[in-house]
Amino acid sequence: MATLRELKGRIGSVASSEKITGAMKMISSAKMHKAEGVLRRLQPFRKCVETVIGNLLSSDAAVSSPLTAKRPVVAKAAIIVLGSDDGLCGAYNVNIFKGLLETLARMRQEAGPEVRVEIVPVGRKMRRAVEKIATTDPYLTLADVPEVDSKSDGDSVKAFARSFETRFLTGELDMVVLQYMHFVSAGRQRIVADNYLPVSYDTITAGASKAEGRPYLFEPDAATIFGTVLPMYLLSVMQEAFAENRASEQAARVMAMQSANDNAQKLLEQLQLEYNKLRQQGITTELLDIVGGQARD
Repeated sequence: MATLRELKGRIGSVASSEKITGAMKMISSAKMHKAEGVLRRLQPFRKCVETVIGNLLSSDAAVSSPLTAKRPVVAKAAIIVLGSDDGLCGAYNVNIFKGLLETLARMRQEAGPEVRVEIVPVGRKMRRAVEKIATTDPYLTLADVPEVDSKSDGDSVKAFARSFETRFLTGELDMVVLQYMHFVSAGRQRIVADNYLPVSYDTITAGASKAEGRPYLFEPDAATIFGTVLPMYLLSVMQEAFAENRASEQAARVMAMQSANDNAQKLLEQLQLEYNKLRQQGITTELLDIVGGQARD
C-alpha cells in the first residue's frame, strides 16, 4: 500500500502533467487557427482558377493539354502521402497509413497487381510507417524527398508540385495520386485520395463557380490560356493539400491533448481521494492510540 509521501509525489507529478497537456493544447489550438487562416487565403485562388478553366471548357474553343492525357496502360504510378513530422497527435498518422493501404489496394485492382508504385511520404512519421511495407513488396519503391516536409513553405511546395508535372510529361509516371487529411472542422477530418495527374475535367468543373453564362473573350486564345492556367490549378491543389494537412494535424493534436488532459484530471481526482482516505485513516489510528493510552493510565 502506498504511503502518504508516495501519494503526494504522484499527485504532484500528475498535476504537472495536466498543466503541460493543457499548455500544449493551447499551443496546438493556436497553430490550428493559423493553418485555417492560410487555408482560407488559398481557397479563393483555387476557385478562381477553376472558374477560368470551367469557362474555357464550356466554350466552343478546343482546348487540350498533355497534363490531362489519360494513359491507356498505367505501368508506373506514384502516391504522395502527407503525414506529420511530429508526434503527440493521437492516431493521426495511423489513420493516414491505413488509408494509404486502401489506396494502394484500389490502384492495383484498377491498374493490375504488377503496377509499379512509388510512394512519396511527406513527414518523418509517415516515412517510418511506409518503410515497413516498402522493404517487403518488390513492386513498391520509397522515394526520398528531403526538400519537403509537413511544414514546408510555398516555394518548396511549388518546386515539389512542378517536379511531378515534369515526370508525368516525360512519361516517367503514368499516374499520380495525392493523399492527405482533409480538414472539415476542428473536430472532424477525413482522408482524401485524389487523382492529381492526369487532371480530370470532371474534378475541375465540379469545383468551378456555377454563376456563369456570360460571354467571354479569350486573349491571346483559349488554348494558350488553358495551357498556362492548368499548371496553376495543379499548384493550388498541392498548396491546399499541404495547408489542410497542417490544419488537420494540429486539430488531431488538440483532441489528443484534450484527451490526455481529461485522463490526467480523472487520475488526479482518484489519487486525491486515495490520499484523503489514507490521511483520514492515519488520523483515526493516532486518535485511537491516544484514547487507548489514556484508558490504560
